[in-house]
Amino acid sequence: MDGAAPPEQVRRPARRQARRIWLAVHLWTGLGLGGLFALLGLTGSVLVFYLDIDAAFNPAIRAAHAVAAPVSADAVHHRLRQAFPGRDGPWRIEMPLSPDSPVTARYYRPAERAGRSFAPLMVTLDPETLAVTSSRFWGDTAMTWIYDLHYSLLLDRAGVTLVGIAGLLAMVSLATGLYLWWPSRARFAAALRPVPRAGAVRRNYDLHVIGGVYGLIVLAVVTLAGSALALPETARSLVSAFSAPSPPPRLPAVPPLEESPPLSLDAAVALAGQRFPGAEVRWIETSGAGGTPVSVRLHQAFEPGRRFPRTQVWFHPATGAVLAIRDPAGNGGGDTVFDWLHPLHNGEAFGTAGRVLACIAGFLPLLLFVTGVIRWRQKVRAREKSRTARPALERRVRPEHPGCARP
Repeated sequence: MDGAAPPEQVRRPARRQARRIWLAVHLWTGLGLGGLFALLGLTGSVLVFYLDIDAAFNPAIRAAHAVAAPVSADAVHHRLRQAFPGRDGPWRIEMPLSPDSPVTARYYRPAERAGRSFAPLMVTLDPETLAVTSSRFWGDTAMTWIYDLHYSLLLDRAGVTLVGIAGLLAMVSLATGLYLWWPSRARFAAALRPVPRAGAVRRNYDLHVIGGVYGLIVLAVVTLAGSALALPETARSLVSAFSAPSPPPRLPAVPPLEESPPLSLDAAVALAGQRFPGAEVRWIETSGAGGTPVSVRLHQAFEPGRRFPRTQVWFHPATGAVLAIRDPAGNGGGDTVFDWLHPLHNGEAFGTAGRVLACIAGFLPLLLFVTGVIRWRQKVRAREKSRTARPALERRVRPEHPGCARP
């Protein structure tokens, strides 16, 4: 025998050292960024239902009567040009999501918000009379302010990048927490029991674990999808390693319209419907004075996101010629990933139940932050108490005359 230590004895110190490292990463990520994670979670919970909340606080924008008949895109555009004659750029018209929802339109480049990356003029119209029921700039309302806080921390493009990075660090916190919690096979079932034990220390620890372990899958999906939405180029590079997403369509240059009459929006909707029978029209983008292509965005039944579907047809604004088509039915893996990002982030992919689950998940970072801080303080106090008690214990056991041996 050469006296070498058994492999298990060699592995134990390495495991203890790894645990100390991951504990430090988990602790300082949670303490340093837990407040930010909680802020993003709470604002995200509100935004899951932000259209409903906005309508509740602004009843004037709701339709006076439920309207089942399709709204004419040409009539909406004509009304917008009447109400806002100086805004001759493209409008983006959103068809009502339900019979009692308004028609919504966005003018993306208002002169009043020049220099900001995203601050459109938002207009709602009654779907029956097409009367303008609201005209507001993005960021001036409570819900859009919360949206900017969630998406960019009110810091515009730089803030979007910071939010994306914060999401990745939140994933580090979740992963290290899972590693530190992972019990032995014999204790696994007991560790998963969702019942906090008695005692302040154990109860707080159990709440921290329950929030992290039971919310792990939903939190991970929502967080990763949010980071990918905030860091699209990084996400595209990572996804391309497995399946490259299709590049955006190359639309030919269209000269400004002069004598040619513009393409009717209702005709564009009809042409798009012929390409995709049975699909629901969601958005129409008008051409404007610059002559940009007209586009119609539709929702096919298999698509996970109804409000922002990916089916789209682009038309020449004068001739009506089809310039490009995007059909998710022919997606590869990379395109499918990007089609699911937004519906997964807000839970829309799984209907009302998914949205409720995403809303609840937004409260979990606050729970994890508060219980994590409490646990950290409990451990600090325990160490301080131990250091205070050690000298007293040593004095009790120390001989009265250190130089004399005990009999």
